[in-house]
Formats: sequence, C-alpha cells, structure tokens
Amino acid sequence: MAASSDSVVASYVPVAGYDSYLEAQKAVDRLSDERFPVQEVAIVGSGLKLMEKVLGRMTALKAAGLGALSGAWFGLLVGLFFAIFAVRVSLLALIVWGLIWGAIAGAVFGFISHLFTGGHRDFVASSQLIADRYEVLVAPAHAERARELLQIRPI
Repeated sequence: MAASSDSVVASYVPVAGYDSYLEAQKAVDRLSDERFPVQEVAIVGSGLKLMEKVLGRMTALKAAGLGALSGAWFGLLVGLFFAIFAVRVSLLALIVWGLIWGAIAGAVFGFISHLFTGGHRDFVASSQLIADRYEVLVAPAHAERARELLQIRPI
C-alpha cells in the first residue's frame, strides 16, 4: 500500500506548506470555495509522530463499567433485532431484556478482561497521529491556478 500512496504523492506538486493540519484544511477549503477541482488535491503530513494522551487510570470497576456500557449497546441492538421478528411478545420487554443482559455480559467480560492484563497498561489513553509539517499538493496541470488562488487571499 505504501508504494501506491508514494506514487500518488510523486505525481503531485507542492503548492503550499503549513505548520498545522487546520491551516492546510483551510487552504483546501479556500480552493473549494473558488470552484477549484479539489479532487486533484492532497494534504500530506511529514515528520509523523504518534501522540498518546493518557486520560486516566483503569481500575477493575471502571473496566466493568465500560464493559457494561458497550454490552448494553450491543444488547439493545440484539433486542431491537428480535423485536422486529417477534410475534405475540412484548416488544418493549425484548428490548429491555436485551439491554439488561447485554450490560451484564459486558460488565463481566470487561472485569475479567481487565484481570487478565495482570496489571499491565492500567490506564486509558487516546492515540493521535500528528505531523511536523503539512503540504498541500496538487496535480501538475492545476498547480499554477492553486498557487494563484492561495496567494490572492493568504490564510
């Protein structure tokens, strides 16, 4: 897959560079506002880093609670599915029982899963890929027009 994305990047030319993704996104939005063929545009980040923001400590109780929430959603979906095909059964009862049993199963699974980690990675985190620099690339046939549009009203 890297080879195909590298060939796409190689066939485009840089028209502008920015320190943040938001600035690059605004540049492409500006091109779109000017009726530029944005399907000929790419935003490429370089100097990629993985940032993981630690959100809090994971405890067995928290794992059970998060498991119960996700299990409840799944149980709700199962209950709704059964309710569609149910004959002579209370639809509300099927949905509620699906929600309850899903929450119970999810809580048990979350609790047991946390115990099996053996104390490793006892925290909750969110990951994000960030870049040092973002370039707006355009197909060569449209590069000059893109440069003109971005220089008329700089960001």
